[in-house]
Amino acid sequence: MADAQSPFEARADKSLLIVDDDKPFLTRLARAMEGRGYQVEVAETVADGLAAIDNRAPAFAVIDMRLSDGNGLDVIARLKERRPDARGVVLTGYGNIATAVTAVKLGAFDYLAKPADADEIHAALMAQPGERAKPPENPMSADRVRWEHIQRVYELCGRNVSETARRLNMHRRTLQRILAKRAPR
Repeated sequence: MADAQSPFEARADKSLLIVDDDKPFLTRLARAMEGRGYQVEVAETVADGLAAIDNRAPAFAVIDMRLSDGNGLDVIARLKERRPDARGVVLTGYGNIATAVTAVKLGAFDYLAKPADADEIHAALMAQPGERAKPPENPMSADRVRWEHIQRVYELCGRNVSETARRLNMHRRTLQRILAKRAPR
């Protein structure tokens, strides 16, 4: 028995704007979403995201909350201004209830914590209003989420162990031991 398509999956316009300043994540997500039939446009800053929306407002958007030049909520607000029927999902590694409420009030359809994968994002974009996303089959363990966060900060610090340890408020040797180990499952 085939699954019924949501009205959003049946849409002819599958244009998707992804705004995130994490280049590796942006590239992986864009590729994965293209594989799901979206016509993807990417932007790494609030300014580029706003320009893309002004040029051609997409049907869907995935926007990081914190960007190098500002707040992703500005991009969601502009998207809803230019295309009220668009569906936007806000991603963040710094989630709290207040920002989730603000994102939804500004027009975001859903709010996902990073690291979110393409399946979770696609499900959020296609969900019916009021429908809750299914919990993931194999969610990342807390140890894996911690390891991913440490790796991200390490990369953002140019692979500088001392600077990463300072920013994570961690002893340098402890960080070195964590970095020497394999990723937890």
